[in-house]
Amino acid sequence: MPKQLTLKDSFSLSGKGLHSGIQTTATFQPAEAGEGITFIVNSDGKEAVIPAKAEYVSQTQRGTVLTKDGASIATIEHAMAALYAHGIDNCTIRVSAPEMPILDGSAILYANEINRVGVQEQDLEKDYFVVREKMEFKTENGSSIVLLPDDRFSIYALVEYDSPVLGNQFAVLNELQDFDAQIAMCRTFVFVREIEPLLQHGLIRGGDLDNAIVIYDKAMDQAAVDNLTGLMNMPPMKIDQLGYLNKRPLVFENEPARHKLLDVMGDLALIGKPILGKVIATRPGHSTNTSVAKKIRTIMRKQLAEAPYYNPENPPLYNADQIKQILPHRWPMLLVDRVAYIDGKTIVAVKSITGTEWVFQGHFPEEGIMPGVLIIEAMAQAGGVLLLSQVEDPKIYSTYFLRIDEVRFRQKVVPGDTMVMKVRLDGDLHRGIGTLVAQAFVGKTLVTEAKLMAQIAANK
Repeated sequence: MPKQLTLKDSFSLSGKGLHSGIQTTATFQPAEAGEGITFIVNSDGKEAVIPAKAEYVSQTQRGTVLTKDGASIATIEHAMAALYAHGIDNCTIRVSAPEMPILDGSAILYANEINRVGVQEQDLEKDYFVVREKMEFKTENGSSIVLLPDDRFSIYALVEYDSPVLGNQFAVLNELQDFDAQIAMCRTFVFVREIEPLLQHGLIRGGDLDNAIVIYDKAMDQAAVDNLTGLMNMPPMKIDQLGYLNKRPLVFENEPARHKLLDVMGDLALIGKPILGKVIATRPGHSTNTSVAKKIRTIMRKQLAEAPYYNPENPPLYNADQIKQILPHRWPMLLVDRVAYIDGKTIVAVKSITGTEWVFQGHFPEEGIMPGVLIIEAMAQAGGVLLLSQVEDPKIYSTYFLRIDEVRFRQKVVPGDTMVMKVRLDGDLHRGIGTLVAQAFVGKTLVTEAKLMAQIAANK
C-alpha cells in the first residue's frame, strides 16, 4: 500500500482574499502522519484550529468556507485541490486572515510551491475511500455527482450555461500526475452581469482582471459599465463586443470547465481521504460538491458499524495457504479461511462455519453454536494478519494479544453461517503495540464486537 505523504519543508504564499479583499498569508507546513489537513487561522488575535473536513462547511456562495467554534476560513478549494492532486495527506496551513489568498485565481502557485519543496513519505499507509458500487447524488437544480468503482482516481466535469459566450463545456482528468499541466493553471470565472449583485452581498471585493476570467455575455450601456468599474475600483473601460475581458488569454478553450473540475477536487478533498473511483460531476457547484462530501463523510462513519463489502466471487487477497505464511496457527486453531482485502488500516477476513467443525463434537452437540471465545480468537487472528502484513518478513514475527475489552455477543453463530470479520487498527502502532476495533457479521447482522490490544514481537 502507498504511504501517507506530507511536505518536506514549509512554504508561504501571500495575496488578497477574493471576497474580503484583505491581504493574507498562508503558510503550509509538514504535519505528522494521520493528522490530515488542518487550518490554523488568526482570528481576532487568537489561533483557531479548523480541520479540513466537510462537516465544518458553513457557506458555499462563490467559494467554500469552513467554520468551527466561531472562527472561519474561506476560499479553501484551490489549495485543497493542489494538496489532493499531489497526494498530500497531512499538512498544517497557518493563515493570517480568515480567507486564503486568491493569487491568480487558480491553483498553479500552490502546485509550484509543493513541487519546489517536495514531498516525503511517512510511516502510515494511505487510507482510501474506495467506491465499491455506483453512488449517485442529485440536487433539485439539476446538478449531480456520480461515483463509480475504479482502481484509481479520475474525474469528469460537465458545465452548462445559458450564455452566448460560455455554453456547454467538458473537462477530464484521468491521471493525478497530469493536474499541474492540465488543470492547475485554470482560473476562476465570473459573468459581468453577476458582479454587481455579488458586490452587494459583500463578495468578490478582491476580484479583478488579474485573478479571474470575466465573461461579458450580455450587452450593457456605457453608463452601466462605468458604474461597475467604479464599484471595483478599476480604471474606465470601453467594451465593444461580447467575450472574455481578462488580461491573459484563455489557457485552454475549456478553461472554465477545467476550473470547475478543480473546484470539485478541492471540495471532495474534504472527505479527508483520497478516493479510489471515478467521479462524474454535471453542473457542479460548491453547494453540490460539499453536500456530497458531507454525505460521503456520513457513509464513512456508518461503515465503521456496518457490515463490510464482501463479494465471494472476487479472488481473495490471501487464501488459506497464504494465510499460513503469515500466521503460525494450524488446524484446528486456524480460524481464518480467507482475507478478502486490506483497505488502509482495515482488514476484511472470512470464516465459514461448517457442521464438521471439531468444536461442535462437545459444544452444544445437539444444536451447534460457535463458542464466543473462538469468535474472538478468529477476529484476533484477522487482526494479526492485518498487523503482520505491514512488516517486511511476517514469518519472523508473531502477534500476541495483551487485552480484550468491551466484548459484546449480539447473536449466535451456527453451522452454515459465513462470518465476515472487519478489524480496524485504531490509531498508530506504538513500540509494536496497537489497539484493534473488531467486528464480526453474518450477512448484515453484527454478531460480535470487541476491542483488542496486541503487540508484534520477533519470534525467539
